[in-house]
Amino acid sequence: MHRHLVKSALVAGAALTLLSACGTGSGERTSEARGTEAAVPAPPEKKPVKGLPGMPPVLDPEDVYAADRPGKLSPVVKDFPSRVYVPNTQSDTVTVIDPKTYEVTETIRVGRQPQHVVPSWDLKTLWVNNNRGHTLTPIDPKTGKAGKDVEVHDPYNLYFTPNGRYAVVMASLDRELVFRDPHTMKVKKTVPVSCYGVNHADFSLDGRYFIVSCEFSGELLKVDTEKMEVVGQQRLPFEGAMPQDVKVSPDGKKFYIADMMAHGMWVLDGDRFTEPTLMPTGKGCHGLYVSRDSREMYVTNRGEGTISVFDFTQGKLTKKWKLPDGGSPDMGGVSADGKVLWLSGRYDAEVYAVDTRTGIQLARIPVGSGPHGLAVYPQPGRYSLGHTGVFR
Repeated sequence: MHRHLVKSALVAGAALTLLSACGTGSGERTSEARGTEAAVPAPPEKKPVKGLPGMPPVLDPEDVYAADRPGKLSPVVKDFPSRVYVPNTQSDTVTVIDPKTYEVTETIRVGRQPQHVVPSWDLKTLWVNNNRGHTLTPIDPKTGKAGKDVEVHDPYNLYFTPNGRYAVVMASLDRELVFRDPHTMKVKKTVPVSCYGVNHADFSLDGRYFIVSCEFSGELLKVDTEKMEVVGQQRLPFEGAMPQDVKVSPDGKKFYIADMMAHGMWVLDGDRFTEPTLMPTGKGCHGLYVSRDSREMYVTNRGEGTISVFDFTQGKLTKKWKLPDGGSPDMGGVSADGKVLWLSGRYDAEVYAVDTRTGIQLARIPVGSGPHGLAVYPQPGRYSLGHTGVFR
């Protein structure tokens, strides 16, 4: 009897299994699967950016720095030795540092008052801006050798249009933006400006305009890249403002302008070019450098020897690092792997290497007098927009 009941139960269970299987036919299973798929929303499509004609396509419409990831070197520069090039404005030299050993490997004699070392658009040349010598000294980053000077009047700073068609010389004392051939540096168009002290800039996500800071009159310019014309101008709402470095946010929606007299960054809507708001960072706010993951920006406060860390997503400052024994952190750049921030000590004849994860000073290296716009090279990116290394 017991064996018979067990057998009956097994048969009944099998029958129920078959009925259950019959009750969920293939049509219902397909419907259930479709319902599951429908419950997972498809990621929104990123609309392609209609960039400046001739400009390499934007890799990510939500991150203008997408090409700058750690170690993502262009084939053009992958065999170049890693070096830090430091222009010393008062010594008329460029100090070359090996970032692995923190040792000075060479001192190159250049023209009078070198202000910045600028990577060319095609990444093949480093241009030393000899401001009062009215020349550019080319350096071959593969060999480290300087070439013959090129005559360029008042080259305080140097940028390149995103399509590589023009070099843009920030002729600070001449009060001009001079568009030149990016290779020969012959003048193509001169744009007089009414503000004083044009010095730094950055381009919009689509490359169609750029924002320029005017240091000595406390103003900002908006320039149409293709027309090579000033299309907007405004005075900053702060008495005695002295705007310096300029950086666009990863999503291209805001521009940040360092101001060493307002002791903070101006936050500007570049498209609308309305009045910006001020975010205090520290005394003598000066240089702006984006991290390799596009999440943070390092802000140098030259007047107090500190570095503020700004979080793009949170829209606020999250950390402040102080250099031991003080200092005057000015211009610089981030190492190719993103682990070290290199900065010139403008008034202390030295260079600082800072760990980007902890803010700890790794090295303090003596250089010439008045070190300014140092370039870390090579860096990741497809092309250079100029200054000490703004890459896309």
